[in-house]
Amino acid sequence: MEFVTLNNGVKMPVLGYGTFQTPPEQTTANVTEALKVGYRSIDTAQVYGTEQGVGEAIKRSGLNRDEVFITSKTQTDGYSETIQGIDASLKRLDSDYFDLMIIHWPTANSLETYRALIDALKAGKTRAIGVSNFNSKQLDKLIENVNIVPALDQIETHLYWQQAKMRPYLQDYNIVHESWAPLGENFGREMMAEPEVQILSEKYQVSAAQILLRFLTQQDIVTIPKSLNPVHVASNFDSLSFKLTTSEVANLKRLDRHQSIKDWPQTMRESAY
Repeated sequence: MEFVTLNNGVKMPVLGYGTFQTPPEQTTANVTEALKVGYRSIDTAQVYGTEQGVGEAIKRSGLNRDEVFITSKTQTDGYSETIQGIDASLKRLDSDYFDLMIIHWPTANSLETYRALIDALKAGKTRAIGVSNFNSKQLDKLIENVNIVPALDQIETHLYWQQAKMRPYLQDYNIVHESWAPLGENFGREMMAEPEVQILSEKYQVSAAQILLRFLTQQDIVTIPKSLNPVHVASNFDSLSFKLTTSEVANLKRLDRHQSIKDWPQTMRESAY
């Protein structure tokens, strides 16, 4: 495994397992399989309904709690609601803490929501805090009003939308860049069929999906691919088994279309900031 270091010194695996759109009743089995393969970072969220299944999978795995990095996301708006939501999430996870708690979406009360995350951090309920789907203007407003800079921003990032505008901003503030939809969802087949991707797939004797994941992780962009197929779960994990050259990464960067998979959220379009 390779790691990134968050701005408070906490280390996070660069490759994790996502649980978005995983049926809650299947979560325990799927996360258990991912842990068997070797994943040590699991991404969940209050709105996913998978926190309890993640906690159960860790218990079944025989791993110690401190061996698995767990991220969850708030589905609340405002200070008191967020404090209550974090406590409820911890109860579902059956743990004293998360490794990372992030705001799932910007809202009218993002500042108060983030202040709740700060207090949760101080109380030891999470080891790090961050945001998701925040653009640079929204982050500016947040950073201007708090004394703890978010450790991470989880935003849509893949071959066809490499976040060329957000990435340097995040680097300037030492905020880790995390990708959701690293395989492009509905763009996936098209991305995997790109000649440059196919050439690299043949060269390294790996799948096209592994090329797309390695393209991101090699740039220290945290990725959390999700699959319910055990073969794909293992294959995604094995994407760390090879390394692209500098020129190969540069060639893939040229394929950026600055295009969202669904053209949402509106505020994350590059024309909005």
